[in-house]
Amino acid sequence: MPDFSPVDYAVPGFVALVLVEMIWARFRRREAYEARDTLVSLAFGLGSTVSGLLTGGFFFLLFLWAWQFRLFDIGWAWWAWPLCFVLDDLKYYWVHRAGHRIRWMWAAHVNHHSSQHYNLSTALRQTWTNPLTFGFLFALPLVLLGFHPVMIAICGGFNLIYQFWIHTEAINRMPRWFEAVMNTPSHHRVHHATNPRYLDRNYAGVFIVWDKMFGTFEPESDEEKIRYGIIKQLGSFNLLWAVFHEWIGIVQDMWRAPWGSKLGYLLREPGWTHDGSRETSDMIRARWLASREEISPAEIPVANQNPIAGQSEPA
Repeated sequence: MPDFSPVDYAVPGFVALVLVEMIWARFRRREAYEARDTLVSLAFGLGSTVSGLLTGGFFFLLFLWAWQFRLFDIGWAWWAWPLCFVLDDLKYYWVHRAGHRIRWMWAAHVNHHSSQHYNLSTALRQTWTNPLTFGFLFALPLVLLGFHPVMIAICGGFNLIYQFWIHTEAINRMPRWFEAVMNTPSHHRVHHATNPRYLDRNYAGVFIVWDKMFGTFEPESDEEKIRYGIIKQLGSFNLLWAVFHEWIGIVQDMWRAPWGSKLGYLLREPGWTHDGSRETSDMIRARWLASREEISPAEIPVANQNPIAGQSEPA
């Protein structure tokens, strides 16, 4: 039975590529890196690794327990690997989309979007608190289908490795055939943008076709400079604030809210309020579309409003 973590082998390559991009930025785009921001990203990566080591065993045992109820004995056949990889990437699309549309999950995922810079070190800005969400439930269907938890973990590792290189401004566009199928730096820059036209778009991990299938694709425009980060920027390089600020915000909102609205601040979209005092990403995008006189907010198709919810602190 295969038993290795592809990400562990990729770490030296990650470090080398970050150094190469820093050299590129030194001569071509100095603003691409900011020393304190990069240090925070590296600290995020280290903390996320520790968090994974502390909690990964529990989730692996949970998946092994669920695997005994599998519908099929898929085993380790060669064809199972590409099938598992594709289905795992589809799973990633939905867990990622939920991570933007359910505030409880956004509280963990917001960490990855909190940098106002977009470079390879940003890819290392991973959450410490993901075990507090229910994102792991999205993998259970693969386990119950019969894919072994180790196979799923290995495919997920390669998925994560792929996503590293798309966190860069050093690459403009890939060939059109590649951009049509695969996630690329151009597509993922859109995902990290705070511009209204880009909010809650391009959730893909490896295959951008999922966004095209489910109505969340938005191409990068050459007419508008991308602004990175979150709607309400951190304004601080304090690591602990960066890690926990959204969790703190949830607790504060639930404490102040009337009883009938408290769960809404946990399970509704980021930016939702019981009194309408803040905006969700759907509201921001609708207002932007209306301002361009392309369409009135009332005419926006429901399918474009992302049925899981909508958000004010996207990416």
